[in-house]
Amino acid sequence: MSNWSARLAEIGITLPPVAKPAGAYVPALRVGDLVHTSGQLPYVDGKLPRTGIVGIGPDFVDPEQAKALAQFSALNALAAVHDLVGIDNVVQVVKVTGFVASSPDFGGQPGVINGASELLGQIFGEAGAHARSAVGVAALPLGAPVEVELTVLVKPAS
Repeated sequence: MSNWSARLAEIGITLPPVAKPAGAYVPALRVGDLVHTSGQLPYVDGKLPRTGIVGIGPDFVDPEQAKALAQFSALNALAAVHDLVGIDNVVQVVKVTGFVASSPDFGGQPGVINGASELLGQIFGEAGAHARSAVGVAALPLGAPVEVELTVLVKPAS
């Protein structure tokens, strides 16, 4: 299937507007038949719904909430892909790199980034199967709990 826009509509997902870069970079860049996105924060309606460090306990962002935020980060990355080449040109999700601002004793980064991976599987089916890294970091830009970047294979340019 390469009518991903119809699939998004079918499952009730609307891609958000592309977040404006906060620095000297572009949201996505095509190199050959690959599109690489910049790291995307979990903006919802132009704002971060939650900031902080992911961990266990009342002073931390709950891992399940962070997992949901990883979905928003993935949607923002898909929006950058769509803005550059059109979502229907995606052939395969190749790689997901997820960063989780984590407390030193938190080791659940893979579970958090599963939010992005599961969403990509829901949208793209087998074409959403990807390689992945889930990395714990001390802090992320603007205090975001998660950040996700994608690499996708797209149809050759005509």
